[in-house]
Amino acid sequence: MDSAQAISDLPISDLPGFDTPKLPCRAHAADHDEGRSSSVAKLGDGAAVSVSGERQAEPYQADRAFHAILARFTGGISPIALSLAYIDWAAHLAGAPERQMELGRDAWSGARQSLEAALHFFAPEHGSWSLIRPQPQDRRFVDPEWERPPFNLLAQAFLLSERWWHNATMDVRGVAPRNEAIVEFSVRQVLDMLAPSNFAVTNPEVLHKTFQSGGENFVLGWQNWLSDWMRLVSGKPGDAKEFVVGETVAATSGKVVFRNELIELIQYYPSTGKVHPEPILVVPAWIMKYYILDLSPQNSLVKFLTDQGFTVFMISWRNPGAGDRDIAFDDYRKLGVEAAVTTIGDIMPGRGIHALGYCLGGTLLSIAAATMARDGDSRLKSITLLAAQTDFTEAGELTLFINESQVAFLEDMMSERGVLETTQMAGAFQLLRSNDLIWSKLTHDYLMGERAPPSDLMAWNADATRLPYRMHSEYLRKLFLHNDLAEGRYVVEGKPIVLSDLRAPMFVVGTVRDHVAPWRSTYKIHYQVEADVTYLLTSGGHNAGIVAPPGAQGHSYQVKTKAARTAYVGPDEWLKTAPKVEGSWWPEWTRWLTALSGEPCEPPQMGAGHLDSQVLPDAPGDYVRQ
Repeated sequence: MDSAQAISDLPISDLPGFDTPKLPCRAHAADHDEGRSSSVAKLGDGAAVSVSGERQAEPYQADRAFHAILARFTGGISPIALSLAYIDWAAHLAGAPERQMELGRDAWSGARQSLEAALHFFAPEHGSWSLIRPQPQDRRFVDPEWERPPFNLLAQAFLLSERWWHNATMDVRGVAPRNEAIVEFSVRQVLDMLAPSNFAVTNPEVLHKTFQSGGENFVLGWQNWLSDWMRLVSGKPGDAKEFVVGETVAATSGKVVFRNELIELIQYYPSTGKVHPEPILVVPAWIMKYYILDLSPQNSLVKFLTDQGFTVFMISWRNPGAGDRDIAFDDYRKLGVEAAVTTIGDIMPGRGIHALGYCLGGTLLSIAAATMARDGDSRLKSITLLAAQTDFTEAGELTLFINESQVAFLEDMMSERGVLETTQMAGAFQLLRSNDLIWSKLTHDYLMGERAPPSDLMAWNADATRLPYRMHSEYLRKLFLHNDLAEGRYVVEGKPIVLSDLRAPMFVVGTVRDHVAPWRSTYKIHYQVEADVTYLLTSGGHNAGIVAPPGAQGHSYQVKTKAARTAYVGPDEWLKTAPKVEGSWWPEWTRWLTALSGEPCEPPQMGAGHLDSQVLPDAPGDYVRQ
């Protein structure tokens, strides 16, 4: 079936609260497939779907089935892609005898230093970290217990080995940079797994807790493990009873004013007597639920905006299932951004829209905005991108395994299931920070028998979503693998779009410790568009840096504006010259929005007033609960 038919056949009426007919959907329009060059739309480089709705047989089905089975044992990582990287590294290292001798000398030197340190550890002049100190970001060995023998020696021996392997995998002449990065990353993952902090008998903190509690920590750790296992098997999100969608999170007052087969559009009630005339449209990523921007009231960006006198509209994406395998990336533009902009125009006719996109939603918003600019559509008054990439050449470690072999492997895995499951997505993101998100958590929860206090951000993080096969394949190939958007080859409705068509003022936010969308990657927007760009770099990571409400401790940011057609300043120079401000970046952004907005006026009506007799729910709607 084609993407329109796939969406139209979804059993929406079977979902809780759906007892009314479906709304009209733009995908059902006669021009939905306009711009496609033939009557067959390819899914990656495998299955094809005819416009008539008949699904064609996938070639090499036995091969695809074998890869899908293999993926269950490799966590979705292509063993061929990994092998090719190691062959490249090992072959070039084998042909570099001088480098081998250097690494041999380094290994002998480290072993000799460790032996000498062990023999003289109790000498008065011997420092606890005499050989090597942990990196500032390495929190595994910060406890004072690690300064005592023999644990200090174990930690230093491990850190010396870690440094040796880093040197061994890097700067081998002739190795392709991507292969080098893959080898270094994968070796680091193995070393992180073998760190002495991960084992009870070599972790002084665990031993101290064991003696102190009489072994109760292991009983509690077993209970924690069993609880997590049962939750994983059942597929239920984290057990954070105090964070309930619609009650304590995603609780800002509003109403669903539009629904199609892919989104619910939420309009929030005003909390001020008058509002700015231009509304804000928020386009979140569909990798996770939208309410990261509407967490608890004190952490909610939506509530903050309504309290500042803005009318806010939020897209809530439907969580796809196996039957949605053929939903295309462009369906998210048409049924998401385009449908939302049209609905807002019906509710607030003639008003410019401040559009905000977060993460993958920001990439989609950039594509939609460039399409609108190409077609002479000026409804977007400003564009804000939060931790969103438009160029994927330096997209961080997440892209290490995005090559032809890996994408083909993922396509075969998704072809069997119809979607990329939540576990694959969560695992990929956790590997980027395995020390913090995997091993330290396992030590804390299962060996120490403790639990981190629940938070709204943790509850949201456990509420994951799936990704349709076709959409994710197109996303990986067109953006990550081929970088079509940044290089002017991205085609929408049969014609290419370019980011340089964008003229609306832009506010772009990067975060210092972003492992998903590195700030230097998001900074490239400066030379991609012909618009005034206000770039803001905030402390924190991909999520915690964005969720930075006023009054919260530890937040700071740097900000600077580049006017259109002024000289480009590189990221290093920008970092030196952009003024630093302590506190949340949210007020800085609302001041920027206010300067681009008109005089306050009466709040708009709720909804367009013609909902085709369908009774739509209050916020947060139904899709967010799937």
